Amino acid sequence: MSGGTAMVIGTNLLTYDLGPTHPLRPERLKISWAMMDSYGLKSRLEVLQPRMATSDELLLFHSRNYVEKVREYSRRGYGLLDSGDTPAFKGCYEATSWVAGSSLFAAEAIMEGCVHHAFNLSGGLHHAYPDRAAGFCIFNDPALCICMLKMRYGCTRIAYIDVDAHHGDGVMYSFYSDPSVLNIDFHENGRYLYPGSGFPHETGKGEGEGLKINISLPPGTSDQLYIHAFERVVPPAIENYRPEIILLQSGADSHIGDPLAHLSITARTYSYIAASIHRLAHKYCGGRILVFGGGGYNLGNVARCWTTVLGILTESPIEDSTPPDWREYYKNLTGEDAPEKINEPPAETPEKLKVELDEVLKILEEGTCIGK
Repeated sequence: MSGGTAMVIGTNLLTYDLGPTHPLRPERLKISWAMMDSYGLKSRLEVLQPRMATSDELLLFHSRNYVEKVREYSRRGYGLLDSGDTPAFKGCYEATSWVAGSSLFAAEAIMEGCVHHAFNLSGGLHHAYPDRAAGFCIFNDPALCICMLKMRYGCTRIAYIDVDAHHGDGVMYSFYSDPSVLNIDFHENGRYLYPGSGFPHETGKGEGEGLKINISLPPGTSDQLYIHAFERVVPPAIENYRPEIILLQSGADSHIGDPLAHLSITARTYSYIAASIHRLAHKYCGGRILVFGGGGYNLGNVARCWTTVLGILTESPIEDSTPPDWREYYKNLTGEDAPEKINEPPAETPEKLKVELDEVLKILEEGTCIGK
């Protein structure tokens, strides 16, 4: 394996555009790529050009009827692919195939030994199911990658870690009884946030029992509390499972101030998460890490979180003051002032949240592979 980090970058990924008023804006990618470039990170990357997923690749996870439905809605250019969050648009089949194919390409780069780590910012569409869209997600690229890793590369131990504020239901339930997928999902408690799932007692079934770990976080969870939970859960689970590759869905909507969620972590926690996974991957699975972007609906937060993760993967220091040229780019693109620092001041940690989260962790340590 040659080492290093790859990222899929290309204008075709900007075509996944659900409309000018939709929160999943393609500007998320533009602003993040620009920040990474301003910090000099692109010079430390192998840049991969996007590719489209083939029909056969989409069928690794999705049903034929659903794929044809998306193709038809894409041709006519209107309609809803779920109950209301995921509208069809002209060319949506091709747009989401670019996202899915690029995640598959990133996985291939790792498994073929070209790089240790690969990142597709446009990916992480973790809500889609085999037969339907959900939560802004048309085709589920993390699930497609899992299927490809199993079928093409014979992987039998895949760790999928999801830190998006919204539970990655489309991935977890689709592999709920599958022992080849360790699924660890940190998300805001489903009592308060879409999709209303991912509770601690949901630990898998059959051969997958104990391998689905849902850390449902109370609203207001801070850096201190989040890192406490991550340290209690992830290292022991990875040590016990010994994966062949780690997949990280790094949704930035867990950052404080996201308009669609209520958690209160900062880029410090994303840095901690990435560093922890980086260490674990090099210890247990030859350094193989596949990263997806995921959610995040505050443009400045998204850029800061994803740039922080990339800085860890490329072992590049990130100064806390954001680059002046990036701030100017941000202002010109959005009309708003850009964040001047990578790290926001940390939020306080109320004692009642510690008590609530410790109850969740106790359930998990008794019912999952953490304590085995």
